[in-house]
Amino acid sequence: MVATPIGNLDDITFRAVRVLKEAALIACEDTRQTRKLLNHYGIHTPLVSYHGHNEEPRAAALLEKLLQGKSVALVSDAGTPLVSDPGYRLVRRAVESGIRVEPVPGPSALLAALTASGLPLDRFFFAGFLPPRTGQRRRAIEELKDLDCVLVFYEAPHRILDALADMDEILGGRPLVLARELTKVHEEFLRGTPASLRAVLASRPAIRGEFTLVAGRRTPGGAADEMPLTGAVEQLVQQGMNRMQAIKTVARRKGLSKREVYKAAARRTLQPENE
Repeated sequence: MVATPIGNLDDITFRAVRVLKEAALIACEDTRQTRKLLNHYGIHTPLVSYHGHNEEPRAAALLEKLLQGKSVALVSDAGTPLVSDPGYRLVRRAVESGIRVEPVPGPSALLAALTASGLPLDRFFFAGFLPPRTGQRRRAIEELKDLDCVLVFYEAPHRILDALADMDEILGGRPLVLARELTKVHEEFLRGTPASLRAVLASRPAIRGEFTLVAGRRTPGGAADEMPLTGAVEQLVQQGMNRMQAIKTVARRKGLSKREVYKAAARRTLQPENE
């Protein structure tokens, strides 16, 4: 398993280049993408496609090559193989067949985002890509919200706004670092809350690039929990959320009904300014 650059082609180890040159075959997700890397380093090893749609039959064919004594280098389109990418079936079969499985470590969007996040990293949970459907995505975030550690997610550009909206409602005001286009020319780190980062992205004419999201640890009993209902609602409104959605979000965070929060917010609105 050979880790390859996640953007900048200079981010590859000497060992990785040597292994790719010496292998009998390179199994990769997209031969066109991997060919760019090989051409850059003058590597002429034959390629074979190995991706989510052909993983089962191709794993069997690659295992035959390995049993014949040939070396196979497995790469993904970018980063470390098997991390939210195909490869598990081949590795499992190789291990079961007594074939040596050797990692060649290197770039990883997960670790790159974590190390530059500025958040404490003594414990973290990698959740990979969230489900694309709203209900499934919300359930996945719900299952993680009480974990007392940093949470890391991958997300695609066309789903990032929906994911941030769900994170805001379920994770609340946890600090969030959004890493985009890691190691590339337009690399960007945005820091704030799910609501504030959603507002930033929503204001842009287009959203491009793959995202890695790093959510800080939960803070039970912290300032966000102690904030009065009206203050919590107004904070979300100032961050760009409409008032009814803000009321619903505060109710969910504090375990109250929407009616209770709505009444509190309405009382505040009706209060004279000198009170």
